[in-house]
Amino acid sequence: MLDIRPGEPLNDGLLAAELGMGRTPVREAIKRLETDHLLVSYPRRGTFATSVDITELAAIWDIRSVLEPVAARRAAENATPAVRQEMKDVIERLLAVDESADAQSELMRLDMSVHRLIYRAAGNPHLEDVLIRYDNLSTRIWCLVIERLPGLSGHIVEHAALLQAIVDGDADRAAELALAHVTDFETEIRKVL
Repeated sequence: MLDIRPGEPLNDGLLAAELGMGRTPVREAIKRLETDHLLVSYPRRGTFATSVDITELAAIWDIRSVLEPVAARRAAENATPAVRQEMKDVIERLLAVDESADAQSELMRLDMSVHRLIYRAAGNPHLEDVLIRYDNLSTRIWCLVIERLPGLSGHIVEHAALLQAIVDGDADRAAELALAHVTDFETEIRKVL
């Protein structure tokens, strides 16, 4: 969400103190975030939030356009009754979305939680791990241009139909809507670049 701005340094000691934990788990988290291309560490210089490279949009879309429909299809096939109920609850939240610009951060967090729910429902931890990484990178790009994107709430609300297809067990429709969603995202970003 770019709460830590690109290029901003991170101090693992201060971060550990702020989070109320030791430096070891913070260092392990930093290593994971480096693997996810969200942080970069330089010997004797420190650790920094990576820059957001808009030119990566096409590469990210290539991966998401294949894997998001797979995740949606698997979620429609594999979601447990409890997860389907969770999706119904999220659908209600989506249909009550606030259109105001002040809600942008909340909308972005809702978008991320919907994607995470679908990935989890797919029942494949490897697929979930990969998609979370690429969704994080997509979200960073989105946050750079969010001020220039019209209809943020519409992009978020369209998840309701996708979640409903999963709840209904309609794997083909879920895959189709997931592909349309990531394609629309990429198209909208390109329009403002």
